[in-house]
Amino acid sequence: MVQILTQGVSYDVFSRPVPRAGAGSGVIFDQRETTTYVLTNYHVASAGPSLTVALADGRAFTGSLLDSDPRSDLAVVRVEATGLPMALLGDSDQLEIGETIIAIGNALGLPGGPTVSRGVVSATGRTIQEPNGVALYDLIQTDAAINPGNSGGPLVNLRGEVIGLNTAVVAGAEGIGFAIAVNSIRPVIESLYRHGRIIRLYLGVAVTTATPALQAQYKLPLAQGALVVGVEGGGPAAEVGLQASDIIVGFGGEPVANEVDLRRAIARRQVDEVVPIVVQRGNQRFTRSVTVREMPRSEVVMPSGRRSGRLRQQSRQR
Repeated sequence: MVQILTQGVSYDVFSRPVPRAGAGSGVIFDQRETTTYVLTNYHVASAGPSLTVALADGRAFTGSLLDSDPRSDLAVVRVEATGLPMALLGDSDQLEIGETIIAIGNALGLPGGPTVSRGVVSATGRTIQEPNGVALYDLIQTDAAINPGNSGGPLVNLRGEVIGLNTAVVAGAEGIGFAIAVNSIRPVIESLYRHGRIIRLYLGVAVTTATPALQAQYKLPLAQGALVVGVEGGGPAAEVGLQASDIIVGFGGEPVANEVDLRRAIARRQVDEVVPIVVQRGNQRFTRSVTVREMPRSEVVMPSGRRSGRLRQQSRQR
């Protein structure tokens, strides 16, 4: 675990420059030749153009932003150094509700080293919407204390494996914090290895999880799957005739029981790959071949500092 310090400039009401400093956390996940790679949150790394990566032993290095993805609130920082302590990534799909976990980070930017807090896995597969409208999915909910400065730090199991990246708290709530599941982070890392940048794939649909409650309310044919609530004009899904109220139940040979299943299945494909998609429409089930495309770069800018917002389930574009 490392501390990430940022230096930037903001402007007051008279357009005068005002220095701005920020602090967050990060995880070293790889080292190659003379370079070390640090995983953190987008809202941490984007807080200023000047980045410093500091270790608990007092060493500090100048970092540079390799790439970032505001839609998933992930960023990778590059440091020209080797021999630094590296984290071991675990398997977040193996987490069990009630399992003991530990959150590590530089809470409140306090001097004297990182803060460690213990809690349990309260839930998995959570979704929250940030105040700026960006939705984060496949989150681990925990009651381990997560405070400003913890963002980007690791959530680890008792084997010392990183199973999540601490990212958000909910204002006014007690014992509710969130971390991005590490298995949702892996496609980002693999994209960097393969393409040298973060690539997000999409179908051009907004979806939510079909549930028994939605089935009863809207007379849906199924109580599980990824329910299409909107289709982007000209997108891959529109090209093959998908419509609102369709339920996606399979993608690329993988079953889809919910929206997270669909997101993960999409992330495992390649740009412009043609993939079979299984759709339930009323009483009919059919298969189409859809082309997975790269999502255009987002211009969303997230604020630095404490992440908070109302918890709200919503549909998200895929």
